[in-house]
Amino acid sequence: MIDYSKLEHTSAEPEACSMIETFRSIGYSIETAIADIIDNSITAKANNIWIDYEWNGTDTVLSIMDDGSGMTDSEIIQAMRPGCTGPFRLRTEDDLGRFGLGLKTASFSQCRKFCVISKKIDNAATFWSWDLDYVNTVETWQLLRYRPDSNFIDKKYNELRSGSVVLWWDIDRLIRSTQADSSTSKADFLSTMDTVKKHLAMVFHRYIEDGLSIFLRDRKIEPWDPFMVTYKGLQPRPEAQLENGRIKIKGFVLPHRSKLTQEEYTYGKGPKDSWSAQQGFYVYRNRRLLVAGDWLNFFKREVHYDLCRIRIDLPNSTDNEWQIDIKKSIARPPADLRAQIISIARDVREQAVEVYRHRGKVIQRKLSREEYCPFWEEKTRHGKRFYKLSREHPILRNLLENAGSLKSQLENALQFIEETVPVPLITLHESENERPHGKPFEGKDHDAVLMVMKSMYEGLTADGISSEFAKARIVNIEPFNLFSEYLEQL
Repeated sequence: MIDYSKLEHTSAEPEACSMIETFRSIGYSIETAIADIIDNSITAKANNIWIDYEWNGTDTVLSIMDDGSGMTDSEIIQAMRPGCTGPFRLRTEDDLGRFGLGLKTASFSQCRKFCVISKKIDNAATFWSWDLDYVNTVETWQLLRYRPDSNFIDKKYNELRSGSVVLWWDIDRLIRSTQADSSTSKADFLSTMDTVKKHLAMVFHRYIEDGLSIFLRDRKIEPWDPFMVTYKGLQPRPEAQLENGRIKIKGFVLPHRSKLTQEEYTYGKGPKDSWSAQQGFYVYRNRRLLVAGDWLNFFKREVHYDLCRIRIDLPNSTDNEWQIDIKKSIARPPADLRAQIISIARDVREQAVEVYRHRGKVIQRKLSREEYCPFWEEKTRHGKRFYKLSREHPILRNLLENAGSLKSQLENALQFIEETVPVPLITLHESENERPHGKPFEGKDHDAVLMVMKSMYEGLTADGISSEFAKARIVNIEPFNLFSEYLEQL
């Protein structure tokens, strides 16, 4: 043990302006910053949260108001203090906080000045502000008893018995150099607000489903449920529980596109406007979404798994183990749970890919009259096995027919490929089973596959072959037989 009383010591307090400018660079987007403010409102037991703004170019003011429990003057000062609650301090089960930095880092990331106005039941409103220009002038950690003009929200706030407002102004990261009378500047700002709306609809969808109301300019935000639990054709998997029930994992195999209307299919694309971008794990902390549509480095994103979404529920007591970051947008599973999570995910993924390919398999069975055309053929030479690329395969045949003067060189190259296939090495690895052999185009973009299939289809139909027979030929050609789900797109 070190006897600290016998050691010389001195203060090393960080410089206020330098530290706050560091806070500004943590990496929030405006939607993640606003979500972090809303976390505080939910922790304060708010039933309603209003996001509003008064557009005025660089002088725009944005507000996040709630009807939660509110704060006293001293409580505002404490809440405005960076690191007001440490990450290792015991929190209540429903607390959405992490480091005691969210209000400050989220606000500083977007603006140079922000104010908190708050009141408890039967108490008058009080307020304090951070102003980075003032901090840079006095070079100390000092709040100001100041609030900007907020007429656009004052009437509503005055009607509340309790609640808080966070006001942002001098929002330099978003509206720098904009003009109040510029239609382009305003359109860009409104587009950003639409992104905010979609993000909040996703991040807080479980709270909204349970009765929380979040409004953007007095228009209620409807929840976006990534698991589409009310949609016909959904296949939920049994819930798995880890660490004596502390962590819960549940997989969902979403309905095949053929089961959805166009409106339902568009809904499934979510805020990222892409089914592929939304596949993967959804990590929640106290029902608040942290990570949306990410395979957490366990698997690669592939179109075959578009219907696979897996929910992981964490309590806030696992923050350190899962390395939850300040922005609450990153979660990393601990090493001792990875094998279990991967095993559960593989089971869901296998079912998802079966559903995804089912429609294509139905078409494939209907078109199975055509002869199968492999890419590789087994040949015998001098009593030994060799493997040869089929010159009758449409891709190679077309390549050779159009090679012109390069045909002989191409033939030589193909022969060298055939003569150097590493069969012994492949056999060795297969027998040892150290790593499973990858499937064609696994982990790669399938655009090339679809492009060639479409090109072949267009060529066949242009030659007078019916659409049905063109598909029949394509689906019996290797490797297109593995991608029968794309037949619907031809």
